[in-house]
Amino acid sequence: MYSASSIRSQLSFCRVHRFLRGPGPNSFGVLRRCPTHNPIFRRNFAQTVETKPPKPKASTPLRRAAAASLPIRSNPTPTRSDIQPIFTLATAERYILPRLLGNIPSGSQILHEAVWVPKWKDGDKEGEIFIFANGTLVCWGLGEKEAEQFAARVLSKTRAELSPLVETETEDLEFVTDPIEKTRLQGDLIILGQTPPPESEESIPSNLLPSVFPQDTLLARYAFSQALSRSTALSALETSLDQYLYSMAGLPDSLIQTGKPGLGRVALVKKLGELLKFRQGLNLNRENFSDTPDFYWAEPVLENYFNSLNNALEMRARTRSINDKITYAAEVQSVLRQLLTETSGHRMELIIIALIAVEVVICLIRDGPELWEMVFGKPESEEKVILEKDLS
Repeated sequence: MYSASSIRSQLSFCRVHRFLRGPGPNSFGVLRRCPTHNPIFRRNFAQTVETKPPKPKASTPLRRAAAASLPIRSNPTPTRSDIQPIFTLATAERYILPRLLGNIPSGSQILHEAVWVPKWKDGDKEGEIFIFANGTLVCWGLGEKEAEQFAARVLSKTRAELSPLVETETEDLEFVTDPIEKTRLQGDLIILGQTPPPESEESIPSNLLPSVFPQDTLLARYAFSQALSRSTALSALETSLDQYLYSMAGLPDSLIQTGKPGLGRVALVKKLGELLKFRQGLNLNRENFSDTPDFYWAEPVLENYFNSLNNALEMRARTRSINDKITYAAEVQSVLRQLLTETSGHRMELIIIALIAVEVVICLIRDGPELWEMVFGKPESEEKVILEKDLS
């Protein structure tokens, strides 16, 4: 199978060699047959064009810092575990967490702002899952297949999803456990190791069941998971907003070509409602992607874990970018509303002028003769008839 880059190179090679011919044996003296004329190439090229490429996995800004994790990846130690996946899946705009409690695996419980599933086994893989109210679940030690199966087996049966997404959003990361290292984020790799105990005894429940991973790093995993869940939920919002902006992209062209917005008043109001919903989801919900959750105010170590991943995922810059896009879309709609208002005002003026003209015509028909007499007087024939009647 030819790749896209090889196809481009072959086509460029064909264009050049079709016209160039040199005199020497080491030059382009022999005009080669264009490789694109090969039937095998044509068949493979057709297969390449017709095959729909799979949807690429979501890439995070952490990929820019991947080089920082190379020392950990390339130098394994006896105390360090294998590299394991962290997979985040967003399936809806919101989850109603109380509806999950009676349908999730036994041993699951509420952990601050998430539902914690300490053990979930699917085939040969076993891991833990954090389910957050923003419509995402974060799986430690599990991949995409296991996360989707958990969503299909558990979440879809609980009716806990509010406004399911048309297309799920995913994000992936990796981690290792090493008891002699400090818990931290290094590049695009999370290292779970030595973690200070929580400041408050209320931060961690006393009736925790054993998990797949060490209990002393549970709150660290929770903090990293909450940052990841926010990033994935924000990615879902970014995707929806891009689709919305794409649906509005033709309005300026319509104004240029026809001088009309191309949308009626009702359709424009609906679009405005969608835009307000985006801004509400970004800034006015209980979890608004910008504020630090109250739980971390009393836990500076956990707050550092949360903020380190939040900053690496560029949450503030992405939130600011979305707000700028929403502001631009709002300005476009404001212009369209003004145009519709002016159009409506112009129509009302024409209607009023037409009504006045009709009323003038009616008045002329009804009172025209009398007005004529008042201005020009009565005709002479009528005056003679009136005099004769008076004399007689």
